[in-house]
Amino acid sequence: MSTNSTHTWKFFRVGGVDQVSFRNGSDIASLDQLDQKLWMSLAMPTRGVEFDARTADLIDADKDGRIRPPEIIAAVKWAESAFKDLSDVIKGGDSVALSAIKDANILAGAKRVLASLKKSDAQSISLADVSDTVKILAETRFNGDGVIIADTAEDVAVKKAIEDIIAALGAVTDRSGKPGINQAKLDQFLAEAQTLSDWAAKGEADKNLTPLGLEGTAAAAAAIKAVKVKVDDYFARCRLAAYDPRALAALNRQEAEYLVIAAKDLSITAQEISGFPLAKIEASKPLPLTATVNPAWAAALSALANAAVTPLLGAGKTSLTEADWTALLAKVGAFECWTAGKPVTAVEKIGLPRLRELAKSGVKEKIAELIKQDAALEGEFNQ
Repeated sequence: MSTNSTHTWKFFRVGGVDQVSFRNGSDIASLDQLDQKLWMSLAMPTRGVEFDARTADLIDADKDGRIRPPEIIAAVKWAESAFKDLSDVIKGGDSVALSAIKDANILAGAKRVLASLKKSDAQSISLADVSDTVKILAETRFNGDGVIIADTAEDVAVKKAIEDIIAALGAVTDRSGKPGINQAKLDQFLAEAQTLSDWAAKGEADKNLTPLGLEGTAAAAAAIKAVKVKVDDYFARCRLAAYDPRALAALNRQEAEYLVIAAKDLSITAQEISGFPLAKIEASKPLPLTATVNPAWAAALSALANAAVTPLLGAGKTSLTEADWTALLAKVGAFECWTAGKPVTAVEKIGLPRLRELAKSGVKEKIAELIKQDAALEGEFNQ
């Protein structure tokens, strides 16, 4: 029997049906020339047949659960490019000699797999060698997906930098299943770090914005913010007491309120106590910073004195007048306006000193090179 193919086919009859006999690699390579009217079937399910399911899934390019002639022909073309002689496919077996592989990427990938399994001297690669892909990829430093994990780095500093990037931006899952980063993550990290550093540099260079330096002014502003509502409340009450002495008793808490909390187990952080004024209200009275203050606010007022009052107004102050408080607010006002425009970045959690250290260390170039090395192996692993 013949077809319009330029290839000479041999047929055999089984059950009254003529079927093509695949005698050698040439028959397989010429399958695209065989009239599809002579094919036994034009579609085959990937399940429920005596055929390896994983192989069927690889051939089923559109993943519709059925294999059709174009997919079979595409698989043959791939095999033709991969092997020196398609006759080896007919021989069967569970291993392939390295010498039989034609495609350079596949050959390199096979050798890399064998090396990861500590079988560098092997002359063939078996199905068992490549079945446990998780194990193979877990033990391979580079795996061609353009993602590197911390353990990819042999340099401790580079490894720590990769961990920092993952901590800041989250991970990209490597083929090994471990968390890693790719070039996009590295670029994002570097861009955000530069943006934050540039913003901070502006403040550091302007003493009107950061009179105590960046960290010192930030600490002072935080200490002020922690007590601002209560300090404003205290001076407002003192002004009202100066306006009308009759209000003094009402501005301080009533005895009955103390009796209510006195009947309970007291804690200096109890909500009832923290709601009382910072100190006893008197007309135009300065705010004490240490003695005779509301015990629920003693720690916060001490922090205010240490972080803001002493460095900004001078040492030795044990109390604040309302004018002192206004001056204190003015000294950090520009800083607070400036920080309101602080760029929102995910890398801030790493800390500015660490970000600047990374920028100067040269690890970014080393990380980029590792990613490049990994991505260069894509052809070996995507087979």
